[in-house]
Amino acid sequence: MKKKILKSTTMLVILSVLLTFLVMNFVVYNKTYEEMKSIVNTECHYIRDGLNEAGDGYLTQDISDISSSRITLIDTDGDVLFDSAGESYLMENHGDRPEVQQALAQGYGSDARFSDTLSKQAYYYAMRLKDGRIIRVSNTVDTVLTNVFSGFVLVLLLIAGIGVASLAFIRRWAEQVTAPINNMDLNHPLENVTYDELSPLLVRLDQQNKQIKDQIVQLRQNQEEYLAITEYMDDGLIVTNRHVVLSVNRAAQNLFHVKREECVGHDIITVSRNEDLKDAFQKALSGESEERLMDIGGKVYQLHANPVRVGNEKVSGTVLLLLDVTEKQKAEVMRREFSANVSHELKTPLMSISGYAELIENNMVKPADIANFAGRIHSEAARLSSLVADIIKLSRLDEDDGTLPMETVDLYTLAQEVAGRLSLRAAETDITLEVTGKPQQIQGVRQVLYEMLYNLSDNAIKYNKPGGYVKIDISEVNGHARVKIADNGIGIAKEDQERIFERFYRVDKSHSRETGGTGLGLSIVKHGALLHDARLMIDSTPDVGTTIRILF
Repeated sequence: MKKKILKSTTMLVILSVLLTFLVMNFVVYNKTYEEMKSIVNTECHYIRDGLNEAGDGYLTQDISDISSSRITLIDTDGDVLFDSAGESYLMENHGDRPEVQQALAQGYGSDARFSDTLSKQAYYYAMRLKDGRIIRVSNTVDTVLTNVFSGFVLVLLLIAGIGVASLAFIRRWAEQVTAPINNMDLNHPLENVTYDELSPLLVRLDQQNKQIKDQIVQLRQNQEEYLAITEYMDDGLIVTNRHVVLSVNRAAQNLFHVKREECVGHDIITVSRNEDLKDAFQKALSGESEERLMDIGGKVYQLHANPVRVGNEKVSGTVLLLLDVTEKQKAEVMRREFSANVSHELKTPLMSISGYAELIENNMVKPADIANFAGRIHSEAARLSSLVADIIKLSRLDEDDGTLPMETVDLYTLAQEVAGRLSLRAAETDITLEVTGKPQQIQGVRQVLYEMLYNLSDNAIKYNKPGGYVKIDISEVNGHARVKIADNGIGIAKEDQERIFERFYRVDKSHSRETGGTGLGLSIVKHGALLHDARLMIDSTPDVGTTIRILF
């Protein structure tokens, strides 16, 4: 702005000086020219009167000392009889001059023309004498251009002087004019209305400030919401533009063992040099969505890489989401194993039933043995029924769709019911079954709790020794209900203790076949514990006994 003011004002000063100089030259020239004409006309009248009274003797060469004008006497033929500026006989005929012709015809005449010889503007005035001859008086003035050029140096000096003075004044004035603008408080523009002309601009600035503040507040809220959502996600989230990382949430930082300041604003390799991550990032930048599994720190993660498009559908960045699918993968493996085991476990009793029935059908069994074969078929069918029932129980626990009814259950009463049902079997195997403790009430699914206590107690009887014992104790530990089932049976080896709760896992398969176990009892216990947010603990020594605790 200051430069524009200086430039514009300087040009204005120069133009003003030049125009003033030219106008003054024209005015002075016109005034001088008119005064010269008046003098020439007056002198011509005086000389004419003098010649008419005194004759030719009036004109002498000394007359040029009296007047600066040129005086010429011309006869009727146009010959020059006298000229104060030179020898008359050397001059050409003046009969064709306009002023001479006018004077011969009208008594007087005048003419103005440019003198090439003198480079001046000349004025001629002629009058007719009594004897018919012509007296002519003329004078010259410098032309306008001559005056302009003669004063050009002076004008340049004047422009230079005025220009320097003007620049100093204009610079100071411009600084004074722009100082309020330069010192303006843009955060409070309406408090700086120094010039009325700036009011519309300042009002607009104030409106813009309010809009920007509102937008900043909104952006901050959006950012806080985004951080609140992403920071507490269990899944890793990385957001990038085409070149650098824009955001990496806490889960991703923990996963790749990096800090936010190490990644944000830097290349994706600062997060991880994992080839799968880099390949997925590149594919997302090319506009393709990518999904793949990654093994990080012994866990399986599902990586989703998607391009971010804005405006004209050009990819401007990527979003990388890492989901921990370790449990899902394990569950999938367990599902396949479970399906295979179920097929195998169902196939065995079905083949036995089918084989016995086929023998009876084809009369290949002695009548005396039919009862024995029927008993085997019944035993296998009962085992098959028990297996299907346990599978259904596990399926219901796996689904856990919230339909299982929760109620107040007294664990001590439930333990007594289990002991009453198993007392006959314990007596048959010479096992002492005892319930100790005191009532403990919890919220749970009664049928599932019953199955848990029954399966644990049943196993303690099955895998015991004659003369052994099974103790069911219901107590309270640090405000939590606890069930402890202890026996002095065959015990469980250390390497098997972590797997006994797996489906169809048997420590001693031959003994399990004899006792009719399905291999799902402890799996039901494990899922029941998960359903009730309970903790399972096992302590067992081979040939010494086993103690299993459930802490609710």
